[in-house]
Amino acid sequence: MSPPAGPRATWSYPTAIRFGAGRIAELPQACRAAGIAKPLLVTDRGLASMEITARALAVLEEAGLGRALFAEVDPNPNELNLAAGLEAYRAGGHDGVVAFGGGSGLDLAKMVAFMSGQTRPIWDFEDVGDWWTRADASGIAPIVAVPTTAGTGSEVGRASVITNSQTHVKKIIFHPKVLPSVVIADPELTVGMPKAITAGTGLDAFAHCVEAFSSPFYHPMSQGIALEGMRLVIENLPRAYDSPGDIEARANMMSAAAMGAVAFQKGLGAIHAMSHPVGALFNTHHGTTNAVCMPAVLDLNAPAIRERFDRAAPYFGIDGGYEGFRAFVQAFNDRFGIPRRLGDMGVTADRIDEMVAMALDDPSCGGNPVELTKENLRGLFEAAL
Repeated sequence: MSPPAGPRATWSYPTAIRFGAGRIAELPQACRAAGIAKPLLVTDRGLASMEITARALAVLEEAGLGRALFAEVDPNPNELNLAAGLEAYRAGGHDGVVAFGGGSGLDLAKMVAFMSGQTRPIWDFEDVGDWWTRADASGIAPIVAVPTTAGTGSEVGRASVITNSQTHVKKIIFHPKVLPSVVIADPELTVGMPKAITAGTGLDAFAHCVEAFSSPFYHPMSQGIALEGMRLVIENLPRAYDSPGDIEARANMMSAAAMGAVAFQKGLGAIHAMSHPVGALFNTHHGTTNAVCMPAVLDLNAPAIRERFDRAAPYFGIDGGYEGFRAFVQAFNDRFGIPRRLGDMGVTADRIDEMVAMALDDPSCGGNPVELTKENLRGLFEAAL
């Protein structure tokens, strides 16, 4: 029997990745490679009843690894979801986590594994200075990640975004050992995504690459990955959106998502500094919010990024350098039915002060090529609204 169509490879960068259509069948081997004998599969509520989840659970059960599911995960996961997940993990006597889904499922699953052996509260491990060293590294359970969207790249990330349910602030929790031991990147799992989610998650990957490419910090490896990630999204997102069964396009988008998350080790910027408070306060879809914020941020950053996009645009097949790229971004959003304004997503101007304060506190602020202030952030929110 010939292998399924589309790209297929096995990588060990930035972690062990089994990439290709049909490779969900290798989930039991991936668990064993990570040292997991009794996994808890963690995903979000929306995926809990879907066929791809049932298939993953069946593959585990048939291999003698049990059939345990936790799916009480909100679109913006919080510490209450985490507490419930930890209870399920401990009650089931599990020894590792299968992180399954989009960004919310992956992020919460990674935190269940991380917190399973910690005694301090999660907020003690926020991505501030060397706070990650407070964690007991031996208390972090192994993780196998299975992305079902092509967006966040959380499957190759060393952090999770968790919302504080009391303050509605999104916090980044970081530890090097939160990087999954093995990733199964099977583009067939993304075929059933609704069009709006294909677009929103794909534009999230695009935002990661654009912001990493724009960041002023020195990281040539991430810079190259960000450049190629942008090209993959530009060429493949329209194909995946128009023809959901196009496995080659789906595979290239899955690569672009992982590349975006690797690239943004170089830094994120104002797009994410805006998107995090908007998502926390108004529960908007993260990738779609990024897409709405991007044009205003490109305008703010133009003096600092014009030259590098002048060089990059021809590689994407875009005429007109930076100006051509800026026009392309708005047309690209429009092509996928992305709202032009945050107001169209239910965001209201009466909370601008709150959003500006939260954005200034966001760690993404530091990676913006133009220094962010209360004044220019207010201008960005007003422009995006």
